[in-house]
Amino acid sequence: MDERTPVLIGAGQFTYRGDPASSPSPSTLLKIAAERAAADAGIGAAGLAVIDSIVVAPSAIAQPGASRSRGAPFSSNAAAQLGVMLQAKPRWAALSAMGGNSSQYMINVLAQRIAEGETDLGLAIGCEVLGTVSKRMAKGLGFEDWDAVEDLSLDAPPVLGDTRPGVSAYEARHGLDRPINIYPVFENALRARDGRSLADHAARIGALFERFTEVAAGNPHAWFPLHRSAEELTTVSDRNRMIGFPYPKFLNAIMEVDQSAGVLMASVAKARELGVPEGRWVYLHGCADAHDIWHVLERQDFHSSPAMRLTGKRAFEMAGIGPADLKHLDLYSCFPSAVEVGAEELGLSLDDPRGFTVTGGLPYAGGPGNNYAMHSAATMVQRLRDAPGSYGLVTANGWYLTKQSTGIYSTTPPKAPFDRQDPAVLQREIDALPHPDVIETPQGTGTIETYTVVHKREGPFMGIVIGRDADGRRFAANTPNDPATLASLEASEQIGRKGTVNQVGGLNIFEPA
Repeated sequence: MDERTPVLIGAGQFTYRGDPASSPSPSTLLKIAAERAAADAGIGAAGLAVIDSIVVAPSAIAQPGASRSRGAPFSSNAAAQLGVMLQAKPRWAALSAMGGNSSQYMINVLAQRIAEGETDLGLAIGCEVLGTVSKRMAKGLGFEDWDAVEDLSLDAPPVLGDTRPGVSAYEARHGLDRPINIYPVFENALRARDGRSLADHAARIGALFERFTEVAAGNPHAWFPLHRSAEELTTVSDRNRMIGFPYPKFLNAIMEVDQSAGVLMASVAKARELGVPEGRWVYLHGCADAHDIWHVLERQDFHSSPAMRLTGKRAFEMAGIGPADLKHLDLYSCFPSAVEVGAEELGLSLDDPRGFTVTGGLPYAGGPGNNYAMHSAATMVQRLRDAPGSYGLVTANGWYLTKQSTGIYSTTPPKAPFDRQDPAVLQREIDALPHPDVIETPQGTGTIETYTVVHKREGPFMGIVIGRDADGRRFAANTPNDPATLASLEASEQIGRKGTVNQVGGLNIFEPA
């Protein structure tokens, strides 16, 4: 086997559930996960000190280029800061761009660096501290203890991935600027395409995510380690209020967590030098990265993802296997629509007996900002060690079914040298796909293509419509916010409903007929 072959040698995770007043800082969370990965690899602190590459998926409060968020301090170069804390001197220290694809993307890039001789021992890692930040802010607690371990003076690091905002200004004006508003739009499009009733579709997604809760119940790192029935997940109640129709709270990713996870990766030569037993090695057999047409309004439709399909196809080709050869799967699961689209694009049935998660998924294991898929990879490492020779798939999704990264893993040594395809190859294919014209100031007759109703604690407050005008051009709009209109949008299928659209106060307003 080529001595430059990349191999995962250690994985570590940490979940903090203690008093927010004494919670670890972001850098400390990273350090804990790194130390656990080193212990898993059997290399200890001495092994961490020789790391030459570190790449970090920062907390959602600590995006590249910022210095503070919500009053919470953090390092402007978490990768270099972590190197100092681990007594390492990495020659390459980078951050990832915003997006849930970041973890798998970092692993793919680090594997390529190892294969090309740029890295011998690297760490891909990330954390989320929104749980602590929210609780400290609510209780009026400060962050003085965090200042003692964070260094804001480090130089700005390189940033991996696409740093563009996830939505256009036009989309944002009409409420299409948050995951909890956009993924329901995809869900309603899926339901209408398949011709299911509202009740039947709710039962379908409840059954899908009940299986995720079963896995979370057995995961010691899960934020909510408990089983919930399909009915409990989909029935609106005081504890499970509607967020964005048709998703109650229990079907939404939970980001207010305190979690970290990371993997240590080495060349085969370095793994041997460090004395890591080959029985603990896990190889990245296949990988791919691409993004769909960037803005949601410009997509071909709202129930598919060419980027998911093509990154999956490429990863399988690189690994030399097919979907039937997998034993373990973890599909990115921020909302049911992400799983439904991902499974369909990979040719998987929603009742696949293998299931679609090894962690429990983002709503139950925890959706830590940019780093959920690192928990998937870390858990996958152990699953594969427990079943030597089997294969596992991890998919990672950023923004709004936008950025996709895929990885296929196994303890089986690869038959060919690692060769990550330039993402530009798939990107050219996706960018060439036809898509509809978008109009920013539609007038006259329109038809609902998909929609959602956004709720506050007090009840529904905003209807969002994506529609087509009489010439087939796509537009975004809000509906009148009167109770009768909003209630009608949730009472029956609205896709295909006609109405009129005009501009009021700088917004497009769609009035259903």
